[in-house]
Amino acid sequence: MATIYSTSPLFPDLVCRMEASGHSVVVNERWPDLATLEVADALISLLSNVVDAQMIEAHGTRLQVIANVAVGFENVDLNAARAAGILVTNTPDVLTESTADHAFALLLSCARRIAESDAAVRRGEFPAWGLDQAFTGLDIHGKTLGIIGMGRIGTAVARRGRLGFGMRVVYNTRTRKPEVEQELGAEWLSMENLLACSDFVVLLVPLTSETRHLIDRERLGLMKRTGILVNVSRGAVVDETALAVALREGRIAGAGLDVFEQEPKVHPDLLGLHEHVTLSPHIASATHETRYAMAQLAVENVLAVLEGKPPLTPVA
Repeated sequence: MATIYSTSPLFPDLVCRMEASGHSVVVNERWPDLATLEVADALISLLSNVVDAQMIEAHGTRLQVIANVAVGFENVDLNAARAAGILVTNTPDVLTESTADHAFALLLSCARRIAESDAAVRRGEFPAWGLDQAFTGLDIHGKTLGIIGMGRIGTAVARRGRLGFGMRVVYNTRTRKPEVEQELGAEWLSMENLLACSDFVVLLVPLTSETRHLIDRERLGLMKRTGILVNVSRGAVVDETALAVALREGRIAGAGLDVFEQEPKVHPDLLGLHEHVTLSPHIASATHETRYAMAQLAVENVLAVLEGKPPLTPVA
């Protein structure tokens, strides 16, 4: 019998499945509970749980697998895991469409100033109709959608833009995507040209040393003054201080952010901005269906490894 340690409550039927396989399941949200980790054979972790080299070397001696309930896995020290013979898995694919939905929700909210107008109505304000009416926004249809990072989610966002709103799609990624170019008429552009011509820029890159502050003061300066930036990747991909300055000075029109550099803290200068700005608390994958699918895939990875089989979605 193996001990499976989860840092978050799991769906009851998934717990029953693991227990039916003869394993003991321990749920403890007080991460890190090192005493529990030391007797665990498998760890089901969240992106917010830092599993560093020191923790693995000192307390993960029994671990066979770390199943991260996320697409990203920067919270796990992969080198330390490999050295200890621990497999690391993630949950790709199952959150692609939900995340793409949320990216477009932020884009729409910023362009049409939904969050601002909702707050106004709740305050009892209802501006009179007029050509210069308050909360006048920006059109989405027929505009240029720039996607930085054309992976699974980027492609899903591109489909929504092209097929749903008739947008021109331009993209930047390390490897060109001829299949996406053929399907959607997408055009590969350099980073600089993409930022300069896009009406909406959506960030969908992983966080690495190369992508940290990928969007900085200089690159924000390349965007249109009517441009809107949407980030559903990782907070640190954007220099938030530079973004707040660009928004406050009107150098770009708006931003939709689901992720932040110091989560759960949000840059105070961003909190004070409202016009064409929408903030959400890292909920791009937060639908009932998707969160269940993510947990289910993590459990499938754990059970496979504990049964001596290859994991379904390994990253190390």
